[in-house]
Amino acid sequence: MASVLPTTAAINHDSGKALELFARCGYAARGMVYCLVGGLSLLAAFGSGEAPRGSTGALEALLAQPLGKMLLLFIAVGLIGFGIWRLVQAFLDPDRNGTSWSAVGTRCGYAIGSVMYFGLAATALSIAFGSGSSSDDRTAQDWTAWLMSQPFGRWLTGAVAIGVVLGGLAFIIEAWRGDQMAKHVHAGRTGDAWIGMVGRIGYAGSGIVFVLVGALLLIAAWHSNAAEARGLGGALARLEGQPYGSALLAVVALGLFAFGAFGILQGIYRHIDPPTVRDAETAVSHVLRH
Repeated sequence: MASVLPTTAAINHDSGKALELFARCGYAARGMVYCLVGGLSLLAAFGSGEAPRGSTGALEALLAQPLGKMLLLFIAVGLIGFGIWRLVQAFLDPDRNGTSWSAVGTRCGYAIGSVMYFGLAATALSIAFGSGSSSDDRTAQDWTAWLMSQPFGRWLTGAVAIGVVLGGLAFIIEAWRGDQMAKHVHAGRTGDAWIGMVGRIGYAGSGIVFVLVGALLLIAAWHSNAAEARGLGGALARLEGQPYGSALLAVVALGLFAFGAFGILQGIYRHIDPPTVRDAETAVSHVLRH
């Protein structure tokens, strides 16, 4: 009599398909958030009368639209899936980045990013169910105040700030080089080329914002004043307040919108090779041995 229990191959196939779906929905959900932030910032740059909004403000604006709650729930679920995918990328390395110093830095960034996406998912759920949520700036200031309250908190905050700045610079360098931009995207020769161009514009815009957020956090650490920290919305508002600020904001907002569009395209065209159960077992045994 044939066994009715699922085989290892079937389990691997089913779990792999589920993880791939999580990842694709996650790329799309992250892309939608950045498209919202970029689009609203473009309106602010062209004189809509409103200040630029960060991710929380963009999600709140989405709630007021038709089917807004349903879209928020999709974004929340997608971001949870993306957080899971980032953890998988960090610990199981399905993209075969390896263990070089640059690869380890990338994988650490994935792990840190997973926490951010889980937090953003929680924010989307809070907004969808009407329980309210703090602004990006308030959240950044609360986290900075907590970090500064720890032993060597000022130095820890400075280290985090430098990490954010370096992450932003890495995005800008990647936008300039462009050699890894569409490495895992397969949409045909023409499709890969224009998707890569969208990605380069997006990485440049988001890199500038990360550098600005990190710089403001570094200033907060230097002055031991958490109130000087800013989130995405606050950083964009600071940018708008500079000479030729509206033009600068418009350029960066276009980059953020492009980054969001690139994320949506990744959700459609990115090659995703989800690890198997055996891959996970191998990774765990490797950690235990060391």
